[in-house]
Amino acid sequence: MLSPTFVKVVNMMPEALILKITKIIVNRYLKKYANIKIEGLENIDKAEGAKIFICNHLSNSDGLVLNKLLKEKYDPTFVAGIKLSNDPITNLGVKMVKTINIKPNSADKEAITSIVKLVKSGENLVIFPEGTRSRTGAMIEGKKGILLIARLTKAAIIPMGMTGTEKLLPIAKDGDMGGEKFNYADVNIKIGEPISLPAKNKDEDKHDYDERCMNYIMKSIANLLPEEYRGVYK
Repeated sequence: MLSPTFVKVVNMMPEALILKITKIIVNRYLKKYANIKIEGLENIDKAEGAKIFICNHLSNSDGLVLNKLLKEKYDPTFVAGIKLSNDPITNLGVKMVKTINIKPNSADKEAITSIVKLVKSGENLVIFPEGTRSRTGAMIEGKKGILLIARLTKAAIIPMGMTGTEKLLPIAKDGDMGGEKFNYADVNIKIGEPISLPAKNKDEDKHDYDERCMNYIMKSIANLLPEEYRGVYK
């Protein structure tokens, strides 16, 4: 992995040079360690206009892998937890993908407003609805931010299920994200057909409707995963 001294020096460089160096490093790591297989790529273009890509969240490498997959054609912006920018090493990864930082476990109205504006302008978005990495590999309960974004933008939602990144860059047991190390791993990404939110039933109250929509969104991801990864959405 990268030494703290090297990372410190790189972070002091001009932004354009940081981006260039980081891209070289990340691409080398992914080429060396990740055997990436993709299924369902043709489903993406079944939706017109801006797209919201949603995926389960296993590792800090998830964004790097998906950026490699989607960057050239779809150039998406990633919704990222603000703490990734606070660590010198993970901050390098953040710099090489387009991001909007969001404060976890809070109604970050400023971030939501920026996200909605971005998607309405025609840009594509990647969001991990669980809001944090699963420590077990199995899906955890999704946060309702995705529901608000989907309603306000009315953009097509592209579900994706990913496995293997929890082995590619495992979560550090001591919580030190900067100390996480790459390992050889098979990474599988399955892309589903576009979905949109179901219509509200006539006599359905808001809470029940929200719950039904969230389950629909999250199960669209879970259905693309092996059963052991589906967690609360089996």
